[in-house]
Amino acid sequence: MKRTGFLGIDAGTQGLSVIFTDDALTILAAGEAGYEMVPGLAGDCYEQAPADWERALGAAMRDLRAKLSALGIEPDVRAIGICGQMHGEVLADDLGRSLGPARLWCDGRNEAEGHELTERLGVKCPKRITSARWLWTIRNRPDVATRTAHMTTPAGWLAFRLTGAWLLGIGDAAGMFPIDQATLDYDARLLADFDALVHAGAGGRGVRPLRDLLPKVRRAGQDGGSLDGHGATLLGLPVGTPVAPAEGDQPAALTGSLIGVPGTVSMSFGTSVVANAVGDRPFRGIARSVDHFCAPDGKPINMVWLRNGTTALNAVVEMFGRASGGGRGDGFAAVIPQLLSAPDDCGGLAALPFMDDEPGLGVSRGGSACIVGLNEKNAMPGNVAKAMLLATMFDLRLGSEPLDDQHFPRNEIVLSGGLAKTPALGQLLADVFNAPVVILDGAAEGTAWGATLMAKYRALALAGRAPDWAAFLASHASGTPTRFTPRAATVGILADRYARHRRLVALHGQLESIGP
Repeated sequence: MKRTGFLGIDAGTQGLSVIFTDDALTILAAGEAGYEMVPGLAGDCYEQAPADWERALGAAMRDLRAKLSALGIEPDVRAIGICGQMHGEVLADDLGRSLGPARLWCDGRNEAEGHELTERLGVKCPKRITSARWLWTIRNRPDVATRTAHMTTPAGWLAFRLTGAWLLGIGDAAGMFPIDQATLDYDARLLADFDALVHAGAGGRGVRPLRDLLPKVRRAGQDGGSLDGHGATLLGLPVGTPVAPAEGDQPAALTGSLIGVPGTVSMSFGTSVVANAVGDRPFRGIARSVDHFCAPDGKPINMVWLRNGTTALNAVVEMFGRASGGGRGDGFAAVIPQLLSAPDDCGGLAALPFMDDEPGLGVSRGGSACIVGLNEKNAMPGNVAKAMLLATMFDLRLGSEPLDDQHFPRNEIVLSGGLAKTPALGQLLADVFNAPVVILDGAAEGTAWGATLMAKYRALALAGRAPDWAAFLASHASGTPTRFTPRAATVGILADRYARHRRLVALHGQLESIGP
């Protein structure tokens, strides 16, 4: 039985997934395949072979088709959406041939170039931005740099291999080079400044202007190409099937959470923590804790990222689990109820959750997590665990202060990630930020589902029926969300605890000076 619908492709750091939905975006089946990092590299080096992504895509499609076949479904794909890990550096020559392994978002070799570009361009350029990787390549691999004719991201590379076009969604493009909100294209003035920096150095000879290398920027609904012969063979779909502009995982996650209105903040708590806020205007200046990219429709996104997410909380929970002779699951079953019933001030305890460094807060050394204020009355598992969780939420609020200083709206927080598995913790987040928190009942399918939303929007645009992007996202809300509103008394207590936490973080440098 033929079923019309949409194909979503998500190329993550550890593997690739594909999903097929019906016209209403209900997932009918999913396929998966994995790949590995290039072995034998130094500890801060992370590379993958672009050919491995393509092989994984073919394998995932075979997996998907087998599952659909078992359901008696033959997919009739109306459009394709692609998303992938942002900030990678995929280089190709004039003939579109890969020039070797791609350096990924987590590759740490170009931190100095990120700082240099931030100072030179006057715009926050984190070390993972693709242009900082490119500056490193020019200086350290000039033979590769002079042969480079095209540069893109993992999602952009897959889109090229499927369509033959060097195009990229504006959100993923913003992770390559800063976007001018006036033109919704790469910032022309900063491009000229970047090229001047490159050609002032010895390694710049023979390197093409950056604009000539970057993929063309496209917004949601615009042309992302269509399947050529190679792409059609790889996916087993007809030549000419439309493709939405390939996007990064963060814009796709925002799409999958149906977030498109300024003032809505997506917060995901897991091993790391990400808060993406849709802005109503560009951010002014540079803030250490705030990165910038774009939503698929071009709206500015301000991102606060914490390396130290729920790791410290998990360590505390597992410690109590081991003490009782159990494992991690036993620890959570025992400790989380105690955390939920612990007093708002954690019995006077405060915590630092820095199991690792925290660049956005100026913490350069990890392994300094600690509990402060322990005595015989408050030494309870619930107090300790709650103090660690609150410390992470406080760090996110601390990183968000530059947005507050510029009066960016925070009307609603949409919570996802591991923390959402215990919905009652949404109340704690609402009280910390003094803002309503929502946990969606639908849209939990992640970035691949976000890719299918972008595919549907492209199909609507081709038919001349695409509504406003934010209205389109809102029309796909389903189920009954769980909502939490701030409690005035608790907000006051936690405001006092937050002030104490800020002082504690300010003293962290003294802990670093003590050493391990």
